[in-house]
Amino acid sequence: MAISRPADGEEQVTKAPRARMTGAQRRLQLIEVARGLFAERGFEGTSIEEIAQRAGVSKPIVYEHFGGKEGLYAVVVDREMETLLEMVTSSLTKNRSLYRIQQVALALLTYMEERTEGFRILVRGESTTAGEDTRYSSLLNDAISQVEHILAGDFERRGFDPGLAPLYAQALVGMVSVTAQWWLDVREPEKEVVAAHLVNLCWNGLTRLDPDPILVDSEYKESTVVTGRPESDQQ
Repeated sequence: MAISRPADGEEQVTKAPRARMTGAQRRLQLIEVARGLFAERGFEGTSIEEIAQRAGVSKPIVYEHFGGKEGLYAVVVDREMETLLEMVTSSLTKNRSLYRIQQVALALLTYMEERTEGFRILVRGESTTAGEDTRYSSLLNDAISQVEHILAGDFERRGFDPGLAPLYAQALVGMVSVTAQWWLDVREPEKEVVAAHLVNLCWNGLTRLDPDPILVDSEYKESTVVTGRPESDQQ
């Protein structure tokens, strides 16, 4: 029996069709592609055309899932805010005080290390709707509120003025946040070392608070105080 052979230039092997993505898979792909572009170029510098091209789809597909660039940007920001807030909140609401401060610092540094693009989007703080706060500061405000609540209870137990808890919460969260943003650029020392030093400053400062601090004059002389390692956290 004669065997039919393919003509010259004709494909001898039929390629299997590329697997199609489900709607959920396509949506997730578009979010990840957009996250990279928004982090790199910002909201204004990114176009639907670029997102579609990088994802290998047509523009109508992007519009079908998100309604436009504004909708896609809002989803990207919401996801990043949810991820970071969950990490920080979990660290704030579990364990004892010393370990809790350590875990907050590590949670922020870990998020920045693993989701750098998302963090840059949050810090950039671009808003697509008047009055809408999608900035990193809104997440910090949530963290400050929780730290304030924790410190107020701690101050009251120690006989300090709980009305000062908001001031200390701003100072502590601000210190961790600014240091973390600095570390994002230099990436050294290792995040565990950075977290340890942040905790060293935060915890040793909190455990040795003066209940009624005052400013000193130019004649002030520092006394030499020898301290050992901090006592175990009993809170």
